Amino acid sequence: MKQLILLLATVSLNVVGQLMMKRGMSSVGAITGDLSVIIPSIAKAFLNPYVVAGVAAYAFSSIFWLVLLSRVDLSYAYPALSLGYVLITLVSAIFLGEQVSALRWAGVFVICVGVIMISRS
Repeated sequence: MKQLILLLATVSLNVVGQLMMKRGMSSVGAITGDLSVIIPSIAKAFLNPYVVAGVAAYAFSSIFWLVLLSRVDLSYAYPALSLGYVLITLVSAIFLGEQVSALRWAGVFVICVGVIMISRS
């Protein structure tokens, strides 16, 4: 049970971190390959509060991940992280208004089936 809570905390923090970083980068704008703007763009990104919060959530996710790895097999834990793909797709559609195609939802379904199979092994 504790391992499941650690896994869900890891995935949740990862998803929150990604969502926050995307929110922040949407206001920063696209970072191009032009060398004269890369450094100022990265600096602007890391001064954005959403990006900072997202990186912090991602850091906490990494801490939970390390604790989880100390307790369970990697062959169990790593595939279970695929739940993040499912949640990211869902929150991207709900909170970011992204259009998710039927083919992408089918892929999410396949991931869910795979995670269920792994969790039962």
